[in-house]
Amino acid sequence: MTIREVSVDDLAAALEAGHRVVDVREVDEYVSGHVPGANLVVLGTVPDHVDEFRSPEGVTTYVICKAGGRSMNAAQYLLGHGIETVNVAGGTMAWIQSGRPVVTGDQPS
Repeated sequence: MTIREVSVDDLAAALEAGHRVVDVREVDEYVSGHVPGANLVVLGTVPDHVDEFRSPEGVTTYVICKAGGRSMNAAQYLLGHGIETVNVAGGTMAWIQSGRPVVTGDQPS
């Protein structure tokens, strides 16, 4: 099975529809700017926080990082544990380059 990957445009639409996003960057990267509503689970801690990627029925979890590589690694790991997520191509850099707002600090919103 392959990991589904979407653009930041698709992510924006998904968030408006009530889906969720998890950021797997390091704490300092997250604090300096993240997608509004993104929860932080640092990539190195994903194995200890697998359940945080599970979504309620009808809700999809999107995974994002800086450019898409670490989030793809997280998505592959999670798929191996029976959790389907969607990778965000281009990551937070693409989100920022698209002109969308970011949140700074250690809180999702």
